[in-house]
Amino acid sequence: MAQSKATKKFEKNKLHDVIKARKNVAKIKQKKQMDVKKKERKARDNAKAEDLNGDSSKNSGSRPVKDDGFGEMSMDQFFEGGFQVPEMSTKSSAKPKTKTGKRKRTPIENGDAADSDAEMGEAGASAEESATDSDSGDDADAHKEQLADLQKKDPEFYKYLKDNDAELLDFAEDADLAEIDALSASEDEATPRKKKKKKAAAADSDDDEDEDEATTGNEVTRKLIKKWKSSMEANSSLRAMREVVLAFRTAAHLNDDEGKIYKYTISDPEAYHQVLVTALQLVPKVLQHHLPVKETAGGKIRVPTDSKKFRTLTPLLKSHTVSIQHLLENLSDAATLCMTLDSLLGLLPYVLSFKKIVRELTRVVASVWADSANNEMTRLSAFLVMRRLVVISDPSIREAVLKQAYQGLVKGARNTTIHNIQGINLMKNTASELWGIDPTIGYTTGFGFIRQLAIHLRTSITNKTKDSYKTVYNWQYIHSLDFWSRVVAAHCESLREAEAGKPSPLRPLIYPVVQLTLGAMRLIPTAQYFPLRFQLIRSLLRISSATATYIPLAPALIEVLNSAEMKKMPKPSTLKTLDFNTAIRATKAYLRTRIYQDGVGEQVAELLGEFFILWTKNIAFPELALPVIVMLKRWIKAMTKKTGGNRNSKINSLIALLVQKLEANSRWVEEKRAKVDFAPNNRAGVDNFLKDVDWEKTPLGAYVAGQRKSRDQKAKMLEEARKTEDKKRKEAEVADANEGGEDFDGDSGEEEDAELDMASDEELEEDESEDDE
Repeated sequence: MAQSKATKKFEKNKLHDVIKARKNVAKIKQKKQMDVKKKERKARDNAKAEDLNGDSSKNSGSRPVKDDGFGEMSMDQFFEGGFQVPEMSTKSSAKPKTKTGKRKRTPIENGDAADSDAEMGEAGASAEESATDSDSGDDADAHKEQLADLQKKDPEFYKYLKDNDAELLDFAEDADLAEIDALSASEDEATPRKKKKKKAAAADSDDDEDEDEATTGNEVTRKLIKKWKSSMEANSSLRAMREVVLAFRTAAHLNDDEGKIYKYTISDPEAYHQVLVTALQLVPKVLQHHLPVKETAGGKIRVPTDSKKFRTLTPLLKSHTVSIQHLLENLSDAATLCMTLDSLLGLLPYVLSFKKIVRELTRVVASVWADSANNEMTRLSAFLVMRRLVVISDPSIREAVLKQAYQGLVKGARNTTIHNIQGINLMKNTASELWGIDPTIGYTTGFGFIRQLAIHLRTSITNKTKDSYKTVYNWQYIHSLDFWSRVVAAHCESLREAEAGKPSPLRPLIYPVVQLTLGAMRLIPTAQYFPLRFQLIRSLLRISSATATYIPLAPALIEVLNSAEMKKMPKPSTLKTLDFNTAIRATKAYLRTRIYQDGVGEQVAELLGEFFILWTKNIAFPELALPVIVMLKRWIKAMTKKTGGNRNSKINSLIALLVQKLEANSRWVEEKRAKVDFAPNNRAGVDNFLKDVDWEKTPLGAYVAGQRKSRDQKAKMLEEARKTEDKKRKEAEVADANEGGEDFDGDSGEEEDAELDMASDEELEEDESEDDE
């Protein structure tokens, strides 16, 4: 239903004041009700005392006593006995007492003393119960009744209060925390009397020392925290834990501007730190002492959720978990984040039954895990929390954790640079582990996400608009495909499935992931997106290596060599070498340059070697390599012509060397298979062919191993050079800041790189007629 303008204006200008006034009225009304009930109780007590005094004064001597039970009777006749005591109601007044405070014994001839004593005991017990109930429960009950009436009469206002001022509605929840005192009291009763006396004496001394603190209000001091800490460490006190949790809630919301009022206040920074440390370290230990968690060999946990103690601690658990969630959203210190996440790890078994809280907690932890500003240890701590949730929770929570992990990965992979590529790879490797804990849930969630990627690719192919390709050709899409390649490679490994005796439930995901990757690779087959093609080929090589699945990747690499970019003579350039590990697109400045052509040629030679090394021991290697060898020889011949070739000796030598290794490996396999004594239809013999030979000992394997070693050394040198350059740049910036000047010459290279990175994607629309030819 649409709101009127008057209603919107009222909500904007006056609703806050009305809510504040209603809250004040409710508090005043509640206080008046409490005062009225206290006055009534005092009046009843005074009336009983006056009745007793009046009866004793009137009945002194021989004056007649007017009583409903005994009629007109003198005091002498009353004490002489010889009469039957009528039945007494439980509401009758107490018997008169002597000066010593003891009741006078009345001789009973026909009455039953045991029955009368029992009736008196029941009356006393009911009176005590009513008194305690009125003392502890009237406030909460009255508040609950008022809230119930408000919900019936004005549900919209009640909903507004629930959304904007939940603290008022949580009054009843805070009142329920009083039951923890009863638990602590019952524990104290179990201690011996001698120890009890010593503890009482110590408590009296502590009370004398802390008398000044009690008079100064609810300010949390170091001495008070020390007292709570000692109680939790020595006695696992629930009462002290409650106070620590309430103080921790204040600390977690210390910088909020919502105007909420909490029980405690904290102004000392050292006290704030001690509250955090005490709550995060000791609350899980106290809970483990009172509610021990039992874990089975299969990873299932058992928490006594049906016990009265757990039900009593439920409000405390919810409050503490919500405070931790709020703290995680606002923390920036790495050490405090790790401590908070470690504490949360111990609380997870107790909060599994609170589904809504667990879902919000998962969202916050996933954001910490996906935040590139956090260091590696913090992100690993957040991952351990998510992994623990997947292990001990039910399928619904597992699915929620997997979805939050994938969303955090996609969000954190929006921009990829040399500085955050390691963090993104860490996210992909850790998240892929979550999908193998419960492969059934992993398959259902993975299939849904892969289907979304397929829909994006289909939309880009069918809707040929100006920017339709951008939904696929971006870092988030590429990292998503790479992530799913890691998932299937980690959990569909052929050796692991052979040991288990059955295929993994995630194996059906291999085909859609491969088809999606091949489709994305061929969406825009231009020279600008050769880096993207190389990224996707590496993902497919990972799948093929782990799952022993043949994927035809040689044609995609031969197509790169046959493009116009690699056939024409390059032009000289002074640009930096393009880093193909952190690039999916080459800007226009790199096209037709020697630096770009050399980089593309190196990538093609490397990836062809990595592709054929997967099948270097296969009995069909000669037939597999023959078409590629023929095409590569033709390309080399065309490039070395006196006219028409690019005469790039570096690339030509790399491809020629690769052809030599492929031919040598083909001859080696032919020699080995000439000695076999089984037919091609013998599947076991074909699979076990050269199984005991290491791939490094093959002609192609020795070549690829040497190439990997040289690339690793080169990457290490480049990383050290980058770190040295960053250090020098920071020192120069500090020096410039101190001198008050700026060195523009030292930043010229960085400005040029920034201009190259910020090149518009609209350059793709330029004429690529040579590539099309």
